[in-house]
Amino acid sequence: MSKISIGDKLPQFELLDQNSHSINSQNLLGKPLVLYFYPKDDTPGCTAEACSFRDNFEDFMSEGAQVVGVSADSPEAHAKFAAKYRLPFTLLSDKGNKLRKQFGVPTNFLGLIPGRVTYIFDAAGTLVSEFNSQFNAKKHISEALEALKNLQS
Repeated sequence: MSKISIGDKLPQFELLDQNSHSINSQNLLGKPLVLYFYPKDDTPGCTAEACSFRDNFEDFMSEGAQVVGVSADSPEAHAKFAAKYRLPFTLLSDKGNKLRKQFGVPTNFLGLIPGRVTYIFDAAGTLVSEFNSQFNAKKHISEALEALKNLQS
């Protein structure tokens, strides 16, 4: 399993979003990107995290950033999750966890639960910050916003 590190470029990938549209990583360049990996749609921690990103979405927008969530759930499951919680950002379907493996996102509990990691890229696609916490889902939002603010200074 490879791992992406601070200073690395956003890897090349193409995945389907919650509307079954193909999203290419090259189309995500040009403004800061908050790319967060989470275990599963509509589970307590993941719902809290997604709703926190939703509730702070204006703050991300004011930093000029885009927010993209990634899990192995299907585009159809993502669509239901996004509609149920009025999520204003893109959710990508990483079927088979290929992107998760490419990033080196760890698993927890004897490899049974996919990890929860947030990556912040600058507008040029360079990784500037990473936050890994399985249990403090809401802290991913404050950490991401702090990293985005540091981009401006």
